[in-house]
Amino acid sequence: MRWGSLRTQLTILSFAVTLVGILAVLFYVTPQLQSSLRDQKLRALGETARAFTPQIERLVRDNGSDEQMDNLVSSVSDRTNARVTLVGVSDGPEGLRLAVFSDSDTDNAINDLELTVADAAARTGRTSVGTGASRLGELAQVAVPIRDDGTLSRVAVFSAPMADVQGNVALIRRQILIAGALGLLLALAGGFLVSRSIARRVRVLERGADQVASGDFTAVFPTGKHDELGQLARALDDMQRQLAQLESARRRFIATASHELRTPIFSIGGFLELLEDEELDDATRRQFVATVREQVERLGKLATDLLDLSRLEAGSLELRREETDLGALTRVVSAEFAPALDKHGSTLELRLAADRIEAVCDPERVAQVLRILIDNALTHTPTGTGVVVSAARHNGCVRLAVSDDGPGISDAAAERVFEPFFTSDDAQGSGLGLAIARELAERMEGSLEVDPAQGRTTFSLELPA
Repeated sequence: MRWGSLRTQLTILSFAVTLVGILAVLFYVTPQLQSSLRDQKLRALGETARAFTPQIERLVRDNGSDEQMDNLVSSVSDRTNARVTLVGVSDGPEGLRLAVFSDSDTDNAINDLELTVADAAARTGRTSVGTGASRLGELAQVAVPIRDDGTLSRVAVFSAPMADVQGNVALIRRQILIAGALGLLLALAGGFLVSRSIARRVRVLERGADQVASGDFTAVFPTGKHDELGQLARALDDMQRQLAQLESARRRFIATASHELRTPIFSIGGFLELLEDEELDDATRRQFVATVREQVERLGKLATDLLDLSRLEAGSLELRREETDLGALTRVVSAEFAPALDKHGSTLELRLAADRIEAVCDPERVAQVLRILIDNALTHTPTGTGVVVSAARHNGCVRLAVSDDGPGISDAAAERVFEPFFTSDDAQGSGLGLAIARELAERMEGSLEVDPAQGRTTFSLELPA
């Protein structure tokens, strides 16, 4: 067993907690119990003294004989199970003096009894309670002053051994020690078994995590129990699935990006070789140069899109939120596409709400999303297709939408249209625009959805108002 292992630490912790509990009971609760029993003993003795002292007081007032006094003291002692001592009080030149007149305990000498409590009662004139020592051990004592014609002349001392209190406390202490020893053994055994079970489950999770860290996403995280380790196992299992999906997406991304970059590069290389032919006529040369320019522009757009997507996924893209008039922003962005619309033979209709449409957002990023959606509508629709751009408030949000009257997209394609590099047709494009647009929408705490209705495709961006 390794001292630094979780199993050892949990076992020692269980043992230590149990030991601390036992020591707390032994050294904190037991003394309080002993004090409580002592106080209870003294209270009971005090009640007894107050109940029987009047009998002695009457005999003192009646000037009873020594024999009568001894008989009464013995009788009270038998009835109360307490030692009763009658002490005389005299005030001389040397101060108060106490002398025993009568004592119910004839088996022990009078001088074995401490009279500290009796002295306190004689000096204060009030009942005094305390403890004293004797040959039989510690005694509980109650001293009650007795007055004769207003003068304090006697003190009745009731004494009872504290042995029963000490015996009870000793018995309880022994029982605590015995129960504590058994509890420590059970705590040690239980802590060992529980910690071993926990350590075994932790080792299984550790091995699975090591597999995932090494790139093996087939690791199994058992999630049988509904405790904290079970929750951790489920979290690790979810992490594993997400990492597997990310790894798969990364590989697809690299493969697709490589393909998308390789195609225009090879095309440019081929046209450059053709341009080296000195026999090319000017018209063909201009056509090849235009094609090379298009491929360069395609490479530039692809590189920009890849950089934007990488920054979004890394979380390094900063947003600059400000109060923005989305109606005015929509007009400006739509006006940018006048040449593209003319080339495509299409028309763009603006449908803006009559009221001012404002939202706190990043205007540059909202404009980027609108550009992607309008460009997507022109790229993936036939020549002459009409495009509608609208902006309005909708269900407490601001809704910007781009619709086209093209052939639409299938439900299967609609489920994947926001995946990087996915294109639903053979049109030119990197397939990154919509992926970037959705990432931007989510970063702005909004959403981007598609309605793939037949004959009209609508992409809608919703932002908090």
